[in-house]
Amino acid sequence: MGVKRLGLTPLESDMTVAEHQFTGRGTLTETFGLGTDPVPLEPYKSKDFFELEKETIFGRAWLYVCREEEIPAPGSFIVKDILPFGISALITHTKAGRIQAFYNSCPHRGSIVVKAPEGNASRFSCPYHRWTFSNEGDLLGVPDKENFFPTLQKEDCGLAKIATSTWDGFVFINFSKEPEVSLEEFLGPVKDHLAGMYYPGASNPVVYTAVLDANWKVAQDAFIESYHIPHIHKNTIGTTFASKLNPYSRLIGAKPLGAHRTISLFGNADYVVDPNNRVEALGTVGEKAGSTMTASTGEDVERYRNHAAINPDASEHWSMDIHQLFPNFHIDTGPGSFWTHQFWPLTESTCFYEVRFYVNEATTIRERLMQELFIARVGEVVLEDLENLQWTQKGVETSGKAVMHLQDSEVAIRHSMSQIVKWTKSATVKEALA
Repeated sequence: MGVKRLGLTPLESDMTVAEHQFTGRGTLTETFGLGTDPVPLEPYKSKDFFELEKETIFGRAWLYVCREEEIPAPGSFIVKDILPFGISALITHTKAGRIQAFYNSCPHRGSIVVKAPEGNASRFSCPYHRWTFSNEGDLLGVPDKENFFPTLQKEDCGLAKIATSTWDGFVFINFSKEPEVSLEEFLGPVKDHLAGMYYPGASNPVVYTAVLDANWKVAQDAFIESYHIPHIHKNTIGTTFASKLNPYSRLIGAKPLGAHRTISLFGNADYVVDPNNRVEALGTVGEKAGSTMTASTGEDVERYRNHAAINPDASEHWSMDIHQLFPNFHIDTGPGSFWTHQFWPLTESTCFYEVRFYVNEATTIRERLMQELFIARVGEVVLEDLENLQWTQKGVETSGKAVMHLQDSEVAIRHSMSQIVKWTKSATVKEALA
């Protein structure tokens, strides 16, 4: 392809096609079919909008709650607080082999039934009056039942179910009594995009949580754009996720997937490990781009990396992908492992954040060292993002402007906000997904 066909200016005439990708004006926003107008700031600080989100988004969307590996066998369970509703959910692997979530509340007087965060049990007894339930949610026993009125029927007094469905090992719930759409319909194109993905280390997560002084969207937005990398992460990944070829860490790709989206980040293919940095040298496996540290190696990682959704453009400049599932869940895929982020609203200016790094069980000292170095490095990068969020939120609330101006590498933020606004305005889920 010649220079003339690329439409380059004379100053760009000696650049390669790949170089022009990172120096010319981007077109990702156009590819998404989105406008380029400024985006309103009010949804990031408004109490009224926060209440509207709770009702129209978190009250109707399918929400990720756990991996199947967390409840691997019949009888296993976890208890999870589902925010922003303050609901305690009991998620069980039933005797029949199904995954089912229940409201963790006794139908008698409302007491919490299970206080333990996880475990294995064939039945649950409410500690208040010892009403007993199977792990299918059925009421098994009531002390002094004869002293209740005849209206008490066991079949009407089981644990209340929460709509539950699974996809590729991920467990989702829906707070609608009768969800308007199935999980498969809700996932739409992302279901096919990630179908059959192998998730190494899915049973072995390293988990970090935090309560953040930021709106959940302020927090989420920080993890779906690359424009900030050369600045916030200057001393950590600034030289591996940016380079002279791409000094502003422009995205190498992005794609809308219905209500969801995926982006691919740039990696410096010319990065060379400093031989004097023995720690980094021990942690690297010779990756060609991006963060040179990875958590896993071996055949299962090759199986994982061969999936079409990982580095979908087969770019030598690839570092990682971010697959963002509406409304608040990310699946990130890197050179040797995957990790997830989730952002739960608490108030209009605070949220609960959870990140899970999944790594294989180490079989050698070298593998364990690589994992420790990987978690330490990625954790450091995450902390750099988190530390900045309180200042972003304060600035949003202080701003004398009503809008923010987004650039092309922030296309995922623009698409996310467009979907959030669409859901708040749609009378039905089908309308929101249309």
